[in-house]
Amino acid sequence: MKIAFVSSEVVPFSKTGGLADVAGALPKFLAQLGHEVTIFTPLYRAVKTGFKPRKSRRLISVPVGSERVRGELYTGTLPESDVKVVFISNKKYFDREGLYGDAAGDYPDNCSRFVFFSRGVLEAIKALEIEADIIHSNDWQAGLIPVYCRVGYAPEDAVSSAANIFTIHNMAYQGLFWHWDIPLTNIGWEHFNYRELEFYGKINFLKGGIVFADTITTVSPTYAKEIQSDEELGAGLDGVLSDRSEDVFGVINGIDYTVWNPEIDDLIPAKFSIDDLSGKAVCKSALQEAAGLPVRSDVPVVGMISRLADQKGLDLIADGIDEMMREDIQFVLLGTGLEKYHVLFRQVAKRHPKKAGIFLKFDNRLAHMIEAGSDMFLMPSRYEPCGLNQMFSLKYGTVPVVRETGGLADTITDATEANVKAGTANGFSFRPYKVATLLNTIKRALDAWADKPRWSAIVRTGMSQDWSWARSASEYVKLYEHTLNKKAAAVPAAASDRKEKR
Repeated sequence: MKIAFVSSEVVPFSKTGGLADVAGALPKFLAQLGHEVTIFTPLYRAVKTGFKPRKSRRLISVPVGSERVRGELYTGTLPESDVKVVFISNKKYFDREGLYGDAAGDYPDNCSRFVFFSRGVLEAIKALEIEADIIHSNDWQAGLIPVYCRVGYAPEDAVSSAANIFTIHNMAYQGLFWHWDIPLTNIGWEHFNYRELEFYGKINFLKGGIVFADTITTVSPTYAKEIQSDEELGAGLDGVLSDRSEDVFGVINGIDYTVWNPEIDDLIPAKFSIDDLSGKAVCKSALQEAAGLPVRSDVPVVGMISRLADQKGLDLIADGIDEMMREDIQFVLLGTGLEKYHVLFRQVAKRHPKKAGIFLKFDNRLAHMIEAGSDMFLMPSRYEPCGLNQMFSLKYGTVPVVRETGGLADTITDATEANVKAGTANGFSFRPYKVATLLNTIKRALDAWADKPRWSAIVRTGMSQDWSWARSASEYVKLYEHTLNKKAAAVPAAASDRKEKR
């Protein structure tokens, strides 16, 4: 298949969140399965400072409101692969410090910027004469692509004939703009209605992708169910999604074992594997030293790497941290976020200098050290579309303690007595979003840690599991094939309908 993969950020060129990690990994594994993948992404200033994409001879002209906005196409290659990357360039829109905003907030012209990007991708596909079988768009920044494919081009046009897949990475971000921006999209006012683009009086780019795509995916099966049945998690679009329930699928994100693998990881002090865990003890001692904690093998280290936000369960941590620290544990945290949590964890470090190592920053090497050196990894998220750290932890023999939601529910099997005996337990989970439940689950994990044969069984189950992108890419290929078959079946029916109307 020929796949056009559209993302507003792609590792290693640009990144604000997990979308970039997916866009930098999934295409590579699709290509390894024999498919021809071309990534389309904006040429931000950050891309040009770190890489030197090649300027092509192709130009595009995109209608944005009453203007025709010109763009240039640059090309490059995804590192360590032959996946082609096409960068959509326009200095007015993308030559800025940030991707979507700055310290003052979102850029006020984001509607124009991503109208240009979405329509520009389709014009680039035409200019480069790419006969795409699949156009796979991601998140609100590309949400208008399925809309344009249906209402912006003639049915016989190459981009109209491609099947459209739209992936939602987080329902909380929807691309909402005031209704008077509709003319900027060059989509007729007749589509500004509650069934299509209108959302409480505003344009909703994410809703457009949901309504007009052939297939909708999100990043875990449980999250796919949650956003259809829970008004809060569906962020007001649960009804729109449930109306299309037959076309909504969840595919767990993968992790890249060429980066996150203790057998080959150069960022940790000692390598180890499921067959030889001696290096993990070395990593634990090194982490304790780096965190300024006593080097003790007889105390469990609980690690946490997180954006410091309510979504990540930090409000539960805030209410339960003092009781948690009464246990004989060491706690190491790495992350940045809301100032109230910076204040909280600075106080925790002062109150428990020999038990808490707090790093309020981003540090990739330290992130690898925490995954390798911790005994447990804490993720008590209020909601979690997929989550990656729990899968990193499994590979590194670090047992996750998670809330049963989204991708955490799909990847972590609670260490009940029955699950341990069955050989399926790989962590500890809880459902009610309550401090008492979190603390009880941590206590269960500490009791298991003290039972070395039981703990070893849980660790080895997790380390033996496959959460690689190769597995996830295979699932996407099945969905691509399903969508192509569905679209092919719909074409004769549509032709028949037109004939009857004549």
